[in-house]
Amino acid sequence: QVQLVESGGGFAQAGGSLNLSCVASGRTSAISTLGWFRQAPGKGRLFVARVSPSGMTTSYADDVKGRFTISFDNAKNTMYLQMNSLTPEDTAVYYCAADTAVRSWGQGTQVTVSS
Repeated sequence: QVQLVESGGGFAQAGGSLNLSCVASGRTSAISTLGWFRQAPGKGRLFVARVSPSGMTTSYADDVKGRFTISFDNAKNTMYLQMNSLTPEDTAVYYCAADTAVRSWGQGTQVTVSS
């Protein structure tokens, strides 16, 4: 089992930036993939980005490609999501996830972008 704790959410104006962090603990050596998902009010939880534990392989949802950057610091067991050029459509609760034999979720952090 892996435990995940997110931080870094908050308020931003359109065009602004935020950086989310997710610290992993527990069986971190068993993690095969880490990722970020988001859930806007009244909508389902959607994929945002994923990264391999080595940090070498990443992928992004089309609507964040070129604006968001995912990374993983292996020494700190911490995943980041640098979000630039934010729009009100990015407003959501952001969750980090880590896959071992099961998927573990963080508690979520709210991101609100005003126009």
